[in-house]
Amino acid sequence: MLNRIDLRGRTTTPAQLRAVVPRAEVDVDAVLHHVRPVVDAIAERGVEAALEYTEKFDQVRPASVRVPASEISSALSSLDPAVREALEEVITRTRRVHADQKRVDTTTQVVPGGTVTEKWVPVARVGLYAPGGLAVYPSTVVMNVVPAQIAGVESLVVCSPPQAEFGGLPHPTILAAAALLGVDEVWAVGGAQAVALLAHGGVDTDGAELAPVDIVTGPGNIYVTAAKRLLRGLIGIDSEAGPTEIAILADSSADAVHVAADLISQAEHDPLAASVLVTDSVELADAVDTELERQVSATKHIERVRTALSGKQSGVVLVSDVDEGVRVVDAYAAEHLEIQTRDAREVAARIRSAGAIFVGAYAPVSLGDYCAGSNHVLPTGGCARHSSGLSVQTFLRGIHLIDYSEEALREVADKVVALANAEDLPAHGQAVTARFAR
Repeated sequence: MLNRIDLRGRTTTPAQLRAVVPRAEVDVDAVLHHVRPVVDAIAERGVEAALEYTEKFDQVRPASVRVPASEISSALSSLDPAVREALEEVITRTRRVHADQKRVDTTTQVVPGGTVTEKWVPVARVGLYAPGGLAVYPSTVVMNVVPAQIAGVESLVVCSPPQAEFGGLPHPTILAAAALLGVDEVWAVGGAQAVALLAHGGVDTDGAELAPVDIVTGPGNIYVTAAKRLLRGLIGIDSEAGPTEIAILADSSADAVHVAADLISQAEHDPLAASVLVTDSVELADAVDTELERQVSATKHIERVRTALSGKQSGVVLVSDVDEGVRVVDAYAAEHLEIQTRDAREVAARIRSAGAIFVGAYAPVSLGDYCAGSNHVLPTGGCARHSSGLSVQTFLRGIHLIDYSEEALREVADKVVALANAEDLPAHGQAVTARFAR
């Protein structure tokens, strides 16, 4: 089922590894011409345009963009108790982990009379996107809202596509998750039109203001990603998320049943999802293939899973040893990386590029998706080489406060003048010397 790439005995550079590892091909540029008219129309006509596109793409037209508070509370009241208990546990664990990410202001005395303070200030208002296409993700509501709340963001709005099945409201579990988190502003809008409306704001059908946001976070399809690209600058974004991906670095000690189950769990998301096994054991690769055939036939979303696993974005990469496997997964920079080897902790400590690393046989990606306490909004498409997942830091801005006395400025004035003249910017130097000319 999985394609195989054999790197055993080959000497490869980082650039060659990046080129050879399986990767989904997602061309955001190819859909920009579809998304730009949506963004432009909402910039010009606001809510009316957003509702028109919602009706076109989601086959339902909500009575208003903002979901009535009564519907949010009603969704929580009717939530399956087992799901409520699970969400409450997710919220508790996610808050526990993210509370330790809070930044503190730091003041450095550079010289007597001269200090620089870095203070951390949350953005004022954020838009948090929860997808609603092939699957519904109340857990993503938690992953977006919790770090924003801990950062101190005062105004939050959750956006999720309206569902015809639920009368033009987002899925009830999305609304219930928002209620559990104390979020009372939810917009029934999805796709590119959601990102555009978050960026520009508007006036709802009842005349109420829909205030624009400063940053938009959360995963979405390629149209959501394209809208983020077009609007970046007017708003901040977390990342341009692509299809989900898992890489598993495993040796002969790994259990093929576990490995196959974990590869399937990511393939379940999307036909473009990537599931990659990197191993030095042909025997394990063969056993995983056998397990995949057995387990896929019993899974619910069999066609979606088969398409993902047989696509060129998925496969087995055979390596000579675990050391070479580490080089391969670092080049791949997976959104989710599992380490199922002997001495898994030691191997995990050597990894430099991954969105999140899951160590050992009892830390599957599914745990991180829900109840580990970590965040599951993570960089895809190799972006983990340079970017981090969603965190409290996403919603904070570091601002430097420079506080110098007259004597502290006088002491360094000649150096400022020297550098200003070296850069042919003499007025920069004069701005300093003017303070001491009288």
